[in-house]
Amino acid sequence: MIDLKNFLSAMSQIEEEKGISRDKIIETIELALAAAYKKDYGERGQIVRAKLDSESGSFKLWQEKLVVDESMLKSEEELAKEQEEGEERSEEEGEGEEGTPKKVRFNEERHIMVEDAKKIQKGAKAGDVLTFDLEYKDEFGRIAAQTAKQVIIQKIREAEREAVFSEYENKADSIISGIVQRVEGGYIFFDIGKTTGIMMPQDRIPGEHYRIGARMRLYLVAVDQGARGPQIVVSRSHPQMLVKLFELEVPEIGAGSVEIKALAREAGARSKIAVTSHEEGVDPIGSCVGQRGTRVAAVIQELGGEKIDIIEWRQDTAEFIANALSPASVQNVELEGDSARVTVAQDQLSLAIGRDGQNVRLAAKLTGYRIDIVSKETGEVEEKAETEEGTETPAQEEAGSTEEPAEVIGEETPVEDVAAEESEEKAE
Repeated sequence: MIDLKNFLSAMSQIEEEKGISRDKIIETIELALAAAYKKDYGERGQIVRAKLDSESGSFKLWQEKLVVDESMLKSEEELAKEQEEGEERSEEEGEGEEGTPKKVRFNEERHIMVEDAKKIQKGAKAGDVLTFDLEYKDEFGRIAAQTAKQVIIQKIREAEREAVFSEYENKADSIISGIVQRVEGGYIFFDIGKTTGIMMPQDRIPGEHYRIGARMRLYLVAVDQGARGPQIVVSRSHPQMLVKLFELEVPEIGAGSVEIKALAREAGARSKIAVTSHEEGVDPIGSCVGQRGTRVAAVIQELGGEKIDIIEWRQDTAEFIANALSPASVQNVELEGDSARVTVAQDQLSLAIGRDGQNVRLAAKLTGYRIDIVSKETGEVEEKAETEEGTETPAQEEAGSTEEPAEVIGEETPVEDVAAEESEEKAE
């Protein structure tokens, strides 16, 4: 008999703190009771089951045996062959390839011949399972306590890991909140509730400081089932973090009337997003900027001051590329394959290229086109930008030294950030 008051109290505490269902806890206790009994009083190969009555705190134990006939038993030749080949013999029963019961090595502790089974239970047939009540031992609780405790701890840990994995798997590709727990060799560990999220060095925003105890918004990149529990990977530099922050701040995006069609991000420095409206009368840029720039300002603040250019997406590729190079005014766009030759006036050249070529580089990433910036006056290519990082030609010296313009295109107020990665098991 179990101390019901303490048992129910402990069960409620585990259910609340670990997020494990009551049924799972009871199942775990039953497995522990069966394992403990078998360890002290059972025989090798014996199948012991337990059933706990949470109403009274009592439990019953029984043994199970599979009813077999001659066709289900391995012959001496088959057993000898297994020994010669060194094959592992599974004690688990199952179905054969054609739906017939799997052949087994007879063990009187877990099998019973059909003839003997019929003497106990009329109508028994091969494949049935017979149950035999086991005698309750007075010393059972004291002797088996340690075994039961170990099984319960192990099973509860497994159940806890499953619950955490299931919970955070559903949160993947979303924004979560975390508190900086510790910093180790470039990796940032966050307390995200029931477990720990880990941010890789490449998922940090360059120049951002992570102070112990600071609360931050994170983008949940992935949830992997590791050997020691769920691995929660979070990021603040991931491009999707920008999308999710705008979804939180701009109701029109959540409602579907405004859509972010494309984005290019250099975390901590500058980003460009292309938006479009699916509802007549809704201004996509105005919706994202908000009244007096409050919406985009909230995103910028979260991202630590990262500049954000908001442009209108166009189905016409030439128009889209021209918009992507804002705030520069584009005079002409010529398309050839996946390349675009963009002509701008001399006084717009530095704006089109941006500091260190950042503006044209982001425009190339946003549109997916290789962009060549051409001065109208000289007719020569002043800057080239590929769609992939690391393939850009350095900006012309006089153009590349120009300061970047305001980040929100077509609006009065500028504005920006957040994300982080991987998880470990929480303190046990």
